[in-house]
Amino acid sequence: TAPGAVGGRRARSTRSSPPYDLATAEAEARARLAGMADRDIDLFVLRLRRYWPDLVDGLLAPYGTGTAVPASVLRAIVPVLVDAYRARPEELKLLDLTRSLAPDWFQEPSTIGYVCYVDRFGGSIAGVADHLDHLESLGVRYLHLMALLEPRSGDNDGGYAVADYRNVDPRLGTMADVESLCTRLHERGISVCVDFVLNHTAAEHDWARRAAAGDPEASARFWIFPDRKMPDRYEATLPEVFPDFAPGNFTRLPDGRWVWTTFNSFQWDLNWSNPVVFADMLETLLWLANRGIDIFRLDAIAFIWKRLGSDSQNQPEVHDLVVALRACARIVAPAVVFKAEAIVGPDQLAPYLGTGRRSGRECDLAYQNSLMVQFWSALATRDTRLMTIALADFPRKPVSAAWATYIRCHDDIGWAIADEDAAAVGWDGRSHRAFLSEFYAGDFPGSFARGERFQANPATGDARISGSLASLAGLEAALADGDPVAIDLSIRRILLGHAIILAWDGLPLLYMGDEFGLLNDRSYRADPVRSADNRWLHRPPMDWRLAATARVEPVSPAGRIFAGVRALVEARRRSAQLHAAAPLEILEPSTDGVFAFVRRHPVGPLVAVHNLTDRPTTVAPAILAFAGGLLVRDALVQGPALAIDGPVVLPPYAARWWIAAPATGR
Repeated sequence: TAPGAVGGRRARSTRSSPPYDLATAEAEARARLAGMADRDIDLFVLRLRRYWPDLVDGLLAPYGTGTAVPASVLRAIVPVLVDAYRARPEELKLLDLTRSLAPDWFQEPSTIGYVCYVDRFGGSIAGVADHLDHLESLGVRYLHLMALLEPRSGDNDGGYAVADYRNVDPRLGTMADVESLCTRLHERGISVCVDFVLNHTAAEHDWARRAAAGDPEASARFWIFPDRKMPDRYEATLPEVFPDFAPGNFTRLPDGRWVWTTFNSFQWDLNWSNPVVFADMLETLLWLANRGIDIFRLDAIAFIWKRLGSDSQNQPEVHDLVVALRACARIVAPAVVFKAEAIVGPDQLAPYLGTGRRSGRECDLAYQNSLMVQFWSALATRDTRLMTIALADFPRKPVSAAWATYIRCHDDIGWAIADEDAAAVGWDGRSHRAFLSEFYAGDFPGSFARGERFQANPATGDARISGSLASLAGLEAALADGDPVAIDLSIRRILLGHAIILAWDGLPLLYMGDEFGLLNDRSYRADPVRSADNRWLHRPPMDWRLAATARVEPVSPAGRIFAGVRALVEARRRSAQLHAAAPLEILEPSTDGVFAFVRRHPVGPLVAVHNLTDRPTTVAPAILAFAGGLLVRDALVQGPALAIDGPVVLPPYAARWWIAAPATGR
């Protein structure tokens, strides 16, 4: 482990102390829970017994000495668990029991996610509650409320510079409003996700303010150094996240000290090698869970453990700490689900769902970033060979977990395409990534996209892309040109992307406004707070007038997209094969423009086939044969049976979910 910063060394006691074992923890818990119903106390103790080994195992590497976790560390955590359990509302305890009986609730085909900024969607927390019918009409059972907790004023990295974890942005409402909204959502069977930023706080957070004033206890919660000696040693192997507007990884304080700031100068990295940070962040997480939050998106999780001589990302201790956090959540609030915000390479991503000795003991969800990247790559090239190779080699997830699948989100698109995968199809990786940036910025001849480059690096030629789903898929350009053929093709691309994420082995996430084709919003350029960050291009306010039009004008572009998304969601709900536990296998199509995979289930397989080109494309009978019958039917439209007696032609940008049909064709 890297040496700690000045004022931030690992807080271990050098004195010997009596062991703190499960029996001691049980006794202290029972005493602290005195006065509660015996059944409640027993339930807590049973969960403590079940997850104690995970808790100890997770804490051992980060904080242990030899083969034991110091008693001081465990003694600080158990009261946090007990007090959070005592304070947990009865309706949430019932939800805990309900989900204990159906732990796969988030894997079910009927679970659809929706992601939105609170202010952009409803204006306020109370305003979100005014649009629950819209969410229900889309089959939403999971709502991610972004940028909810109180950020610093001014530039705050889109809300991810949190100044107070126990308050919400005052422009949005109050924590009482959050509790009320959570109750209403739970009554409709909708879970609530919020961002829980683990790696850093805002410089305006109370801990950071006290640290800046020289408080040694507060300073120990961050990575603070007296001079540039250690920062320079770390910097030698650290990448830059935002090289354009936040170069470097350390910021000088007014008193001459240096603080670790991976993302921005106003976001101070927490020192998780100090167990006080673990205990305090755990207490905050459980406090939020008791307000009704079901799902925690663990923001910047990959960065929380620092190691000299490394890139300080994805370190083994990160996974140990997640195991410990999950164990604590299971003891107090088993309804809670963890989602890893780890936008990393495939080999580094799967461990966040738990692999090896940590199998099934980390997060329940993780973002499937590669699926999004490969979709946009295949659309631009009209060639699915790279997509097939890259996703076929993707590590498998635990059966108890699910990928969070998406075509667009609030962030930019980074072209995470491995050089070796590109070489396998005869392409140069660097040139291909440069082509994708040029294509989706709308600069490549014949491009249908309208996006903007983000964080372009002249030295490496790398650039990421900002833009809404509809604008990147061609709808903005087609509407501007008044070209009905181009409009039709763009709508097909939008629905094709949704079909792919809905058929994958995960929980599909719809990004706000994509359900009716919301376009880029360039008004951010006139906002001095946002103008330097073009990711606001695809973070427009929700257009409720357009949403209303989409419902009553089904032949309009917005109406066609909305009806198409709803039909896809309904088809997913009917298809047991799309449960996230059902295995997924990439198939090798004979046509370069086709992407196909099979989902295997006891009721029979489902073969999902997609044409990622703008021309009719044939599918070989061998692909359809994976559906397991001589006749197949498209589960998307429940149409007539089709005999497997020759190639099948797919229209441009078409998706088919083929399942076996009875021999009678009925």
